Amino acid sequence: MLPRLTLAAVCGAYALGAALGWGSPAVALFMGDFGLSIAAFVAAGSCFHYARTHPDNPFRPAWVLFALSSTMAGLGNGVWGWYEVVLGRPVPSPSIADFCFLLFAPPAIVGLLVLAKRPVSRAGWICLGLDAWLIGGSLLTLSWSLALDHPSYWQGESVALVALSLAYPLMDIVLISMVLALHFRRSAAHRSAVNTVIGALVLTVLCDALFSSPLLRENYSSGQMLDAGWFAGSLLLAYAPWVANRDGTERQRAPGRPTPANGAMTGSLAALTPYLAAAVCTLGILYNVRDGGAIDRVVLLTGCTVVLALVVRQGIMLLDNIHLTHELAQKENHFRSLVQGSSDVIMIASPAGMLRYVSPAAAGVYGREPDKLVGSELASLIHPEDLGRVLHEVRRFLATPPEEEPSTRIECRIRHASGRWLNVESTVNRHQGGLIFNSRDVTERVRLQAQLQHSASHDPLTDLPNRALFTERVRQALGGRRRGDAEAGHTAVLYIDLDGFKAVNDTIGHQAGDELLVHAARRLKEAVRAGDTAARLGGDEFAALILGDGRCDRAEREYRVLEIAERLRTALSRPYRVEGGEVRVAASIGVAFAEPGVTPAVLLRHADLAMYRAKQAGKNRVELYAPQPQVEAVRRAELTTDRLRGALAESEFALLHQPVVELSSGRITSVVAQARRRSARGVLFPPAEAPGGTGTAEGGVAEAGDWLLRRAVEQAAERHRAGFRVPVTVRVDARRLTDRSMTPATVETMLARHGLPPEALLVELSGPLSDTGPHVSLNELELWVTALRRLGVGVALDGFGAGHGALAALRRLPVDVLRLDRSLVEGVVESARVRKITSGLLRIAEDLGTASVAEGVDLPEQAAALRSMGCTHAQGAAFSKPLDEHKLRRVLSRGGYPVVGGEQHGPSAGRSVVVAGSLPVRKGGGAGSVRPPFRSNSETSVPPA
Repeated sequence: MLPRLTLAAVCGAYALGAALGWGSPAVALFMGDFGLSIAAFVAAGSCFHYARTHPDNPFRPAWVLFALSSTMAGLGNGVWGWYEVVLGRPVPSPSIADFCFLLFAPPAIVGLLVLAKRPVSRAGWICLGLDAWLIGGSLLTLSWSLALDHPSYWQGESVALVALSLAYPLMDIVLISMVLALHFRRSAAHRSAVNTVIGALVLTVLCDALFSSPLLRENYSSGQMLDAGWFAGSLLLAYAPWVANRDGTERQRAPGRPTPANGAMTGSLAALTPYLAAAVCTLGILYNVRDGGAIDRVVLLTGCTVVLALVVRQGIMLLDNIHLTHELAQKENHFRSLVQGSSDVIMIASPAGMLRYVSPAAAGVYGREPDKLVGSELASLIHPEDLGRVLHEVRRFLATPPEEEPSTRIECRIRHASGRWLNVESTVNRHQGGLIFNSRDVTERVRLQAQLQHSASHDPLTDLPNRALFTERVRQALGGRRRGDAEAGHTAVLYIDLDGFKAVNDTIGHQAGDELLVHAARRLKEAVRAGDTAARLGGDEFAALILGDGRCDRAEREYRVLEIAERLRTALSRPYRVEGGEVRVAASIGVAFAEPGVTPAVLLRHADLAMYRAKQAGKNRVELYAPQPQVEAVRRAELTTDRLRGALAESEFALLHQPVVELSSGRITSVVAQARRRSARGVLFPPAEAPGGTGTAEGGVAEAGDWLLRRAVEQAAERHRAGFRVPVTVRVDARRLTDRSMTPATVETMLARHGLPPEALLVELSGPLSDTGPHVSLNELELWVTALRRLGVGVALDGFGAGHGALAALRRLPVDVLRLDRSLVEGVVESARVRKITSGLLRIAEDLGTASVAEGVDLPEQAAALRSMGCTHAQGAAFSKPLDEHKLRRVLSRGGYPVVGGEQHGPSAGRSVVVAGSLPVRKGGGAGSVRPPFRSNSETSVPPA
């Protein structure tokens, strides 16, 4: 408000001084001449400064033109003051001041055209010109009739003076015509600035018109009230470019905001402008003939041109309206065909929920005719359990301003004509006080998501909860109650292992072993109580969660749980009918009770230790956890860690690489680094006793992981320099990436030291993402992975499809490769359920644009099945076992391996099945086939004493 108050105070002070005569004639002459000149130069400087400091303003040329116009006014008033104040004599007529004043109007007219909203068509430009002439012609007719035809205007005047006298009102008429035309056609942007400019020019033109009248001109002298109008007009023009910045209104109307009421009134006045101009012209003609005299030729000619312009304008508008109507009809037909031909159901509902329109797609999606749905309530189609949530979301959406939330998304169930419920996803938009629903059937997607969620939390072979879900159930049983609660103390975990299962695999076969596991899972599920949880943890290991009720003492609690465990042991030890024969296995069960403050991981470890005690005591028995075995197990784990550190220091480890093969061509695309511990005689131990193996103190120590990464990068760099440019994959425990023991800078430094390009390294995240383990912060892991990818290093996700962790990480982490879990690969040939689950996971990988690698592909038929499902790469004994550096380079020189049904790549094309090393591969399914020795469903061995 301060600039406006200052402006009003200055203009008021000038008007007050003019009304009082400024105290003396000399001061009045100075303020009437040089005061107006100063005000005009202030306006010129303000407009020019704004145009210079705001080069990106779309109206910058207009402000330059207004600065030029004000400069002409300032020069004119300066010349006028030179004659009256400095020279002390009247201003000659005509003079240089008159030409300066006449040059005030042309730049202002062009500036108004720049400020006006430009027409979008040729007809619009023509109508704009006709509107200007309609306004100008009507004003000329009225002015000529009222003033310009006055006898005093011509009496005793020279031709030059008469022309000059006519030039003033004519230029003012043109200027006021543009002001009126701009008022109805001004742009929506910079509205405050445009309104201020219009006010300034209207005030200036009004003072010019009063000055041009014969009565005022004969009695005019500098310093009178008329000068106050010119002074205020100049200051308003000086303030105009800055008013929008000060008020914050220099922005266009947000889309979707309702049009104010004065906008409709302005549009109506704009449409009536031609008719009002014709009425003014008619009024001028009637005034000209009021005493019965002849019509003046100027009035007659001007009136005829105004009428002609009005007729031409109406004709152009009629043709333009016909064209617009035709174009609107075409667009309406186009959008109608899009709506009616869309596979999505489009519905328009009133604010009360009544359906006003339903697209034809409803017949195919909902099984209902659209005409029968129109007039019904939308709430009658929604599932009762979802109705409250949908109504709440709709009310919230309608109460939110449109510019903050233009649309929303709602998922609910809609009843089909057959009575079944469909999962429907709808995008909701506002429409004339109501709502538009754009809905599509996502039942299949929801079903697949539920199936994938079930698959991620359940064992694919037995359909029991897997380790991740079981651990979550234990966490709920412990964390849902207060620590020390009686019910929490009555909760127990049973860890179950099948004795003699390995013999079944070795004698009858793995297919029979899988069938036995399915029967054992069924017995376990039937034997536990309702509300308890039975799960398969992996291989031949099962578990059961027994919930307590807190209504018995410790002795009775132990008796009941041990009774349940004995019942489970008896049920699992009964003979099994497998492949037409009878098979017997036993069960060793460990029992651990929840104590105050115990965590799920500790409780599971206690039960596991109790199970090992049962196996050491002779198997086929139930043992209760005691603290002493735990101390002994911790001691053995510490000894294992110490031995591992000693082996690293003495270089007792060897680095092997297993090729990853592209299933479409057989080409080797990368190698996976694996560490093996070597005995004194050169014998390689199993992977569990290598750095990062599951048997090395819960995943191995940090030194082992550093050794594996360092050696893998070093050997990959040597191969790279030798011409074998195959990327290497190194598995890294996800916990190491978030505990700050390893940073992206460490990896970058290692790559730079050995000269290995970043794209030749692929870091594979393993550990807690797929198995039970400490919580890993996905926020920190996401930052780590993003930093790796910024370096150029690829990222793979291990254990895809094995648990909740991998799916949760997939939503957050930008990975390049998804490694399919081994448990899905093993059953992909025999189990139709596993095939369906695996196919769904591979479709997710394909939709995400990531490569997929199947681990543990030991049979050619597994490779063929995975290839048909869309898996891109595979790794396993069907192609090659892990190789040392010499054998690896020989295989890389050969180029690849043959793939069943794929394109043969390299020199191996056309050969029989060749597998690196001596591992035999089954080629058919006959009796003489030999199975690979690696299998996850193997009996749990007794740990060494």
